[in-house]
Amino acid sequence: MIIVELTYKVDLTTIEQHLVAHRNFLEDNYQKGYLLASGPKEPQTGGIIIALTKDLHELTAILAQDPFYLHDLADYKFTIFNPTSYHSLIKELV
Repeated sequence: MIIVELTYKVDLTTIEQHLVAHRNFLEDNYQKGYLLASGPKEPQTGGIIIALTKDLHELTAILAQDPFYLHDLADYKFTIFNPTSYHSLIKELV
C-alpha cells in the first residue's frame, strides 16, 4: 500500500472549483482497483489517499492525471506502507 498525503497550495475556494473533477478522478480509480480510501484532512489543509498498489512509479503516473495535480493545486507526499497487522476486513487486500 502507499499512503499519499496531499497538502493544498491554494485557498479552499480554488480547491472547491476542482473538487467534482477530483472526486470523479478518484471514483474512476476506485473502479479500476487502484485505491482503498480517500478523504480530506482535518483541518482542511489537504487530503489523504490510500492506494492499493505497491508500485510508486505506477501510482505517480496515475496521480499525474488528478485535476489537483494538473492544475498545481496540491503537493503530494508518498509513504510506502507494508502492513504487518490489520483488521480481518482488509486481509485480502494486504
